[in-house]
Amino acid sequence: MQEPKYRHELKHFINYFDYLQLESRLQHLMTRDQYTGEAGSYQVRSLYFDNFYDKALREKIEGFSVREKFRLRYYNDDPSYIKLEKKSKRRGLNLKEAEIITREECEMLLKGQRSFLLQSDKKLYNELYAKMYYEQLRPRVIVDYQRQAYLYPAGNVRITIDSDIRASNSIGEFFSPGLFCPRVTNSMILEVKYHDYLPQVIRNVIQLKSRHAVAVSKYAMGRTL
Repeated sequence: MQEPKYRHELKHFINYFDYLQLESRLQHLMTRDQYTGEAGSYQVRSLYFDNFYDKALREKIEGFSVREKFRLRYYNDDPSYIKLEKKSKRRGLNLKEAEIITREECEMLLKGQRSFLLQSDKKLYNELYAKMYYEQLRPRVIVDYQRQAYLYPAGNVRITIDSDIRASNSIGEFFSPGLFCPRVTNSMILEVKYHDYLPQVIRNVIQLKSRHAVAVSKYAMGRTL
């Protein structure tokens, strides 16, 4: 069995002027990812889990070096392909694990029904069941945004620019195209993800004056509602 591979992640708040600079550089150097539509971006909708004590939120805010969170995610208002994801952080490195989950299973989770997770042979299903049973993990907030994503093979680099970041506490409306989501920031978020190294050509492209890496979390931003 292949060992899970952790990756580096750098995050920056950027403004529209920064975005215009980056887009003009990235489009000539990198390729778009598979979800990109004709407009050059795609919609991402995620439902994050946490417990009544806000364990995941507190660990993020307090900067725990070892932490994790679970979420459901689908793209472009199309619930025919949904992922259950677990993001783990270990001493500055990040790991994402994922399993395909059906809409029917998601709707059971929204209703508090979890027994099917234990009956599955999928590792993440079993982990989520344990967290829901022992730590009282529950769906907490929906985060919705537009994403532009670029890929570069050397170093397995992935660069994303997220904009129009919105959130909602209407958990039962996770699959509603008309979900009302207030905007939680006017800034955009630049994320740079890579495995073993970040090629110098990419470092040069993403250099922005007065922009420094920050510990930003769209989940934490969504919880400000």
